[in-house]
Amino acid sequence: MAEIIQRDGTWTFDGDTVRIVPGGKAHPVRTALGELAVPVQALAGISFEPERKGGRLRLRLRAGACPVLRAADGRLKDGADPYVLTVEKDRTGVAEYFVDEVRNALLIEQVPEGPVDRFLLPGPSLPVSGGGGDGTASFDGETVRLTWNWKAEESKTASGPASFPLARISGVRWLPSIGMENGYLRFEPVDGPVSAPPKYDPYSLELWGLSKKEYTAVVVAAAVLVRLPQAHAALDAPAGPPALAKAPAPAAAPAADDHDVLLRRLRELGELHRSGVLTDEEFSTAKQAILSRM
Repeated sequence: MAEIIQRDGTWTFDGDTVRIVPGGKAHPVRTALGELAVPVQALAGISFEPERKGGRLRLRLRAGACPVLRAADGRLKDGADPYVLTVEKDRTGVAEYFVDEVRNALLIEQVPEGPVDRFLLPGPSLPVSGGGGDGTASFDGETVRLTWNWKAEESKTASGPASFPLARISGVRWLPSIGMENGYLRFEPVDGPVSAPPKYDPYSLELWGLSKKEYTAVVVAAAVLVRLPQAHAALDAPAGPPALAKAPAPAAAPAADDHDVLLRRLRELGELHRSGVLTDEEFSTAKQAILSRM
């Protein structure tokens, strides 16, 4: 068991799952997501980035494994990213040990770094709400509801809150405000895209970037994305044609340890060591981990 407790949150690793619990003063996105359980099969790697006053632990997930990262499309800041942990200076040794433990598990399990064809994390718990700017978005698993505030345009407020079932949505896109440009949370209706700017689009929230809470719109986007009824959930890319993310399928349960499987892994580790891929220390650590499971 490896564990690191920081003001930013707590990470634990039991050999199979990295559990992430946000700290009391965590970014609103992390707080909205709550505790996350990340299986080893969803990981592509882990690193510790040392800094003058400590450093950062960073989990790297396989592409397509997490609906939140898929919805964010690389636009989450480190402060909002649930897979980044700020480490204080007196805990850098613990962080490095944590990295070693996860890397050894990835080596033993031979988890590929490539993308996955389904979500390996379940997505945000329901109901969920978030956003800002000219309104708030909420989702209960069946219906998306957009509630406008006094700053919304009359074209939105004239008809009252917008409400539409999940079956009427073909995709969703979240874009945070960048510099002087406003962002938005936009739901794409199945009968075709809306040409109006987000400011006037009844299927969109406009995000002004005036508070961290506006980032919680990405949590709503992820909750909708992971539950889209289509075989593929459309999520617009920043440029060019929409990028497609497959709808989730149940993840296969990991098989129990088998003596023959562990022996085969030992042989494969030996081959990697002889070929120079693994150092003596890496080989010894990985071998001992397998022997302990036998």
